[in-house]
Amino acid sequence: MSIKVTLIPGDGIGPEVSYAAQSVITASHAPIEWEVVEAGEACIAQYGTPLPEHVLETIRRNKVALKGPITTPVGKGFRSVNVALRKQLQLYANVRHLKNLPNVPSRYEGVDIVVVRENTEDLYAGIEHMVGRDAAESIKIITREASERIGRYAFELARQEGRKRVTIVHKANIMKLSDGLFLESVRSVAHDYPEIECEDRIVDAMCMNLVQTPEQFDVLVLPNLYGDIISDLVAGLVGGLGVAPGANIGEMGAVFEAAHGSAPQIAGKNLANPLAMILSGIEMLKYLGFVEEAKRVETGIEHVLRQRDYITADLGGKSGTKEMAAAIIKAMG
Repeated sequence: MSIKVTLIPGDGIGPEVSYAAQSVITASHAPIEWEVVEAGEACIAQYGTPLPEHVLETIRRNKVALKGPITTPVGKGFRSVNVALRKQLQLYANVRHLKNLPNVPSRYEGVDIVVVRENTEDLYAGIEHMVGRDAAESIKIITREASERIGRYAFELARQEGRKRVTIVHKANIMKLSDGLFLESVRSVAHDYPEIECEDRIVDAMCMNLVQTPEQFDVLVLPNLYGDIISDLVAGLVGGLGVAPGANIGEMGAVFEAAHGSAPQIAGKNLANPLAMILSGIEMLKYLGFVEEAKRVETGIEHVLRQRDYITADLGGKSGTKEMAAAIIKAMG
């Protein structure tokens, strides 16, 4: 019996990397039926919004979506399709598995970190206003309920994957109430997982530690803003956003997406690296229980990276998006 999955191609390079990932996932023989819907800039003229209600409805119905990058205007316009999806669908956990891949250039070795970011509150709740003409105020929301929920998700993930340590990242030395509540809440959850070491780091020290000895870390759990920043930092340790998968998980479903942007400057040129989108598809396959199919795709990726004959320019090769996807499919057998 097939499982229906929503596919949102996205903006810029989104359609190219989305359809590359779709072809690879289909070739894994996972019983997936795709329902393709559009969101992003192309929808604004017709619907007055980049995120029409019918897009949300199809994700609510199918419970799982794979989404390409969507452009977020800077300083004006729609706040963010990504943020809206997370809020509307209560996708409270943003999860990135970030590790070194064969032959992907990096200054580091032995990095294998899972970044678990609270996805629904903090400054990203978008509660802000002007104070007179010359000042703006943003309100940071941290609740015990959301903090305990993301803490439990991080420890459950660590237990399921056999990981040994969870690091809570915060700035409770300065924001004693908000970040203090986050730290206290996650620590309270840690008592239920005695086999997993729990530690905490102040966010600025955490940044320094990550660029000195990233291999010492295992699972990081963070509030929304720090999680956004640190997840990109860790992606940089393993080769950049082009190899960074992403997942947004909630109690009623999940949206999987590449962590990078829409890169409109290279859209339509068959230059985009499809790895982040394909790796997000692997996370989706595992979420759906298609473990063998996920391993098949991982094997194909590893073969192509080791051979280096069909990789995109950002990885040091000369192939295009389509050619790299085709090589991965061939290597899957």
